[in-house]
Amino acid sequence: MKIVAVDPFYLRMPDVTTAADGTQDTLLVRIRTDAGIEGWGECDASPLVSIAVYCCPMSHGNIINIRTSLIGETLDGPDDVLRLSEKVLRNGLDIQQIQHAYSGAEIALWDIIGKKLDKPIFRLLAEMSGTSDIAHPKRPYASVLFGDTPEGTYHIATGLCEQGYRAAKFGWGPMGKFGEENDIALVRAAREGMDSDTQLMIDAGVVWGTDYETAYKRAEAFAQFSPTWLEEPLAPDAIDAYGSLTAKNPRVPIAAGEGSNTYRMAEDLIVHGGIRFVQIDTGRIGGIMPSFQVRQLAEQRGTQYVNHTFKSHLSLASALHVFATNPDFNLLEFPAAGSELSQRLVKDPFPVDPDGMVRVNDLPGLGVQVDTEAICSYLVPVNIHVGAETVFQNAFL
Repeated sequence: MKIVAVDPFYLRMPDVTTAADGTQDTLLVRIRTDAGIEGWGECDASPLVSIAVYCCPMSHGNIINIRTSLIGETLDGPDDVLRLSEKVLRNGLDIQQIQHAYSGAEIALWDIIGKKLDKPIFRLLAEMSGTSDIAHPKRPYASVLFGDTPEGTYHIATGLCEQGYRAAKFGWGPMGKFGEENDIALVRAAREGMDSDTQLMIDAGVVWGTDYETAYKRAEAFAQFSPTWLEEPLAPDAIDAYGSLTAKNPRVPIAAGEGSNTYRMAEDLIVHGGIRFVQIDTGRIGGIMPSFQVRQLAEQRGTQYVNHTFKSHLSLASALHVFATNPDFNLLEFPAAGSELSQRLVKDPFPVDPDGMVRVNDLPGLGVQVDTEAICSYLVPVNIHVGAETVFQNAFL
């Protein structure tokens, strides 16, 4: 089976704001083969920058675009996915956004192999690693932004309870920007709006940079509200500061990892940053396999693996396959307030089952189908010319 086409698609909402909402636009990647099997993936990165990584003219042997590396290649099994990943990353050694951009293609390759072999991706990963292929349900936590005020946050929280969520994460927005009193008021409002027996997570949105002392004080102040974790209080690469923070043993566990765009970055946070929860985005770190490798490291180090997903249910599918077979990694970030684009991207979004849990689809590949008709109105035409040469032009969805 040969790869015959690698097509990135830039989709966006009519209006994009400065809100920390990654569902306002997206980059989808479709890969087609000469056997008629196609796969889809999604990147959590700047779409136009990523498109450049797919089509930029070669500068030299370390700057070769993703499409050039993939088209014409053989794709018959999981080993080919690993081989092609190595080739793409080696050819794009000096392209700084290569992992972010390649994530969509890597996920699409796994989707194709699962369909070809008539197996869900989580079973393929289990076979490769020699582990159980039994999938376990995950508890979804609704992932939302803080309201602009404590009162707004309270109303968001009560709305989530009315929808039946038993766990929720509030993040970004005004957190850390208007002093300790306002920060505590935001978390209090989130807790009071949720039932007392629900799980509450707090995402500080890297607001304290390298200031681990302030992060520690906030963790201690938030402890009265019993949050499951305080997420990303510091910058993604502030490894020493994370190590200093976790060495102080704050009463609220520290979570981080969504900013990891390589396995090494995640490893650093786990081994040297001392985090208790590692949160990995398949659409940023290079796809499914590097995410699975972080899962394995987390298992070895006694760290909880959690997905980071603030995109569509296509991204949610790729995230689920990574850790579906580990019963102890039971929390699932669940996009609960995304844009219309993100909500319409797949035909059958993952439901929250009557028991309050979410389960991976036991279907070939990713197990979800992109709804090309529903999302075609969000497609933004992109044409890139270098001199007289057209190096990129949108294909049809």
